[in-house]
Amino acid sequence: MPRDERRAQLLAAAQEVFVANGYHGAAMDEIAETAHVSKPVLYQHFPSKRELYLALLDSELSKLIALLLGALNSTTDNDERVQAVMRAYFRFIASDDQAHRLVFESDLVNDPDVSARLEAFNKTFADAVARVIAEDTKLPELEAQLLGRGLAGMAQISARYWLETDGNLDLDVASDLIYRLAWRGISRFPKET
Repeated sequence: MPRDERRAQLLAAAQEVFVANGYHGAAMDEIAETAHVSKPVLYQHFPSKRELYLALLDSELSKLIALLLGALNSTTDNDERVQAVMRAYFRFIASDDQAHRLVFESDLVNDPDVSARLEAFNKTFADAVARVIAEDTKLPELEAQLLGRGLAGMAQISARYWLETDGNLDLDVASDLIYRLAWRGISRFPKET
């Protein structure tokens, strides 16, 4: 099997095991077994469980940031931007709640390397939102940053809560509710002419 395919196979198996058992409960033996490979093959690609977990976290955060930035840059209409970003967050969680759980509900979130990666993700996303806000409203950078963090947090926390409702609230209804809340708030900031 080509190296990239094998790596993807190992990451998929690791995700399944980490989500089911948490980082501390996961074992490299179980990951190798889930991937249908020997332990030496697993160690050829990932020298430790920690490195495997960090690679998986990096992969999922990269997918999520690409999705969110794609939504943010999909239009120049700010109303549509807010809607697209909220929908993208909810769809990420709906499409693969294992990835979401790995990223945001890990028993390793207080680990310095993990928290640094999560902060880098949050900063990248919030900075992108803040740039749009600053350009549109001419607010000072620090104020735009705070609003960017607030909107990013609103998307993340509400989407995580939606996941807990186990489908009792339709995804489009949920993301639309949060989009309308966010848009009604952010659209009140005056544009300078």
